[in-house]
Amino acid sequence: MKLGIIIERLEAWRGGAETSTLELARLLREKGHAIHVITSTISQSTPGLTIHQVPAPSVFGPLRTATFVRHAARQAEQIGFDAVLAMSPCPAADVYQPRGGLVRETLARNIATRSSAPRRFAKRAMLALNIKQRSLLELERKTLREGGPIVVAVSNYVARQCRELYGLTPPRVRIVFNGVTIERPPAPQWAADRAAIRQQYHVPDGALLLLFVAHNFRLKGLEPLIETASRLVTGGFTDFRVLVVGRDNPVRFQRRIHTQHLDRFITFTGPTQRSAAFFCAADALVHPTYYDPCSRVVLEALALGVPVLTTRFNGASEIMTDGVEGFVIATPDEVGLWARRITELADPALREKMVAAALRLRERVSMKRHAEELNAILLEAADRRGTKRRAPA
Repeated sequence: MKLGIIIERLEAWRGGAETSTLELARLLREKGHAIHVITSTISQSTPGLTIHQVPAPSVFGPLRTATFVRHAARQAEQIGFDAVLAMSPCPAADVYQPRGGLVRETLARNIATRSSAPRRFAKRAMLALNIKQRSLLELERKTLREGGPIVVAVSNYVARQCRELYGLTPPRVRIVFNGVTIERPPAPQWAADRAAIRQQYHVPDGALLLLFVAHNFRLKGLEPLIETASRLVTGGFTDFRVLVVGRDNPVRFQRRIHTQHLDRFITFTGPTQRSAAFFCAADALVHPTYYDPCSRVVLEALALGVPVLTTRFNGASEIMTDGVEGFVIATPDEVGLWARRITELADPALREKMVAAALRLRERVSMKRHAEELNAILLEAADRRGTKRRAPA
């Protein structure tokens, strides 16, 4: 099958959607498909994939995505694919996989990160006037209207958004739970990486090391995590440390940490290319997110056998059982409950059970399984497209 994949940006450093798309494309290629990727930017080698770079439009910035999608759809039509898979909202696609979730839900959850009613009102007003967001919403509406592409949701959470926000149900919406490609390091390497990271960041011997990984600190819940750390210290539990990994600007969070005298408990590492080493060092991943369609970092942690604490606003939590592979807490703002759960994780015996339970999920969170299920949908879409071509005028 000659498959076209439309994604606005492909650089893996940008985040989970881009990384997942690259992993998926390579696995689909292994099935014998000819994979063509239509994108606006690329900064890395992509052997085995044919890249069609649509020049970044020089139009008004807020309309960039809509302009890219229009150009990408035109190029896809000119090339002539058996099926087109879009990661960006694209009405002309055969299959649409909104890896970042739906725009409407993303905006709603961004508003929820504001700590007071006046701030939420102000954010809502700003978004209503934002030309970029209005353009994205219109593009999403066009993509999801009747007669549009099959929608592949990466979690039940995203499928529920499709139903509640746009009235879309099966068979138009299919659920293919997200996956990741990651290998657990051999025991000697695990031990060496664990020791090296903990030494580099001055983690005391025996301290509970919590890992927070994100590129959007506010949306992924760093503020409530700071409050949780404060609650722990105030309550007398000080044998823990938090490493914050990611490329977001830490300045305002550092001020808050300093004001609350938490400097020795929370350390910012900046971005890293050694994510596996940080997982080796960690006793648990904390991901108090306000919004995640199906977090890659949570799936990576589970696949590596690292216990996870996350929220119901994360589609990845659907594969977890609260208290088994970690803890699933309703919202990021239940600071008291977050503090209690972290205190419970100080028990090595409990952590050992959670590690074993997480490792049992490896196959269910694999990108290979995800690619198999998505491949069946793409073949169906290609057959539909072929039927339309053969239909008499």
